[in-house]
Parts: sequence; C-alpha cells; structure tokens
Amino acid sequence: MEKKEINVQGMPKGGAYSHAVEAGGLIFLSGMVPIDPEKKKPITDDFQAAFKAVIEGIRSVLAAAGSDIHKIVKVTVFLKDMKDFQAMNELYAAVFSKNQPARTTVPATGLPFPLEIEVVAVK
Repeated sequence: MEKKEINVQGMPKGGAYSHAVEAGGLIFLSGMVPIDPEKKKPITDDFQAAFKAVIEGIRSVLAAAGSDIHKIVKVTVFLKDMKDFQAMNELYAAVFSKNQPARTTVPATGLPFPLEIEVVAVK
C-alpha cells in the first residue's frame, strides 16, 4: 500500500512528522493544536478561539489532501481540562451538525494547549 505525506505550506509543525498521511483512501491527520494564524503563537487563554483555530487548521490540511471536514469519520479530542468538555461539545456540535463522525474525548492534563484534535477522513 502506498502512502503520501501531506504538509501545508506555512502551517507550523513542532517536530518530525507530517501534517497528514494518505493511505488506503483514508487521510490521517496529526493532532492539530490552536495556533493563531496571524501571530503564529499558541492560543492558550480562550477556549472558543482555540477550538476555532484547531478546526480551521483541520480544514486547511484536509483541503490540501483533497478532502473536507464533511468526510471525517473519526475524531479524537484531547482536553487539557475536562471542565471544558461542555464548551467543546457545544462548539463541536455546531461544526458537525450533519454527518457526525465517531468521537473519543481524552483528558490530557499535561497538554500545553486547551485542546488538541486528530481526525481520520476519507479522500
């Protein structure tokens, strides 16, 4: 099976990984963290802004891979603080009001950001 690395020009990366990998008709995105696209700095103090930045990052990577947010089949959400679960759930429901993917939410107390999201989508 062939695999194709996908990276978005200008999107920051914090290590030796691809933004996504396509294999077997699926696109596996690395965890997206909330980076302000203009300031190129992490968003750590506003959960709603952080969530929106992560979703926009996911949209950008999926577009580069020839897919889109409506083709996501699995989402894993890592939350720094589970007190943000309700806010995340409301924001998530607005994004995925149709074609709801499977989802797992994991507490990740050591995370330096309010959240990180990874997804799997079809091409």
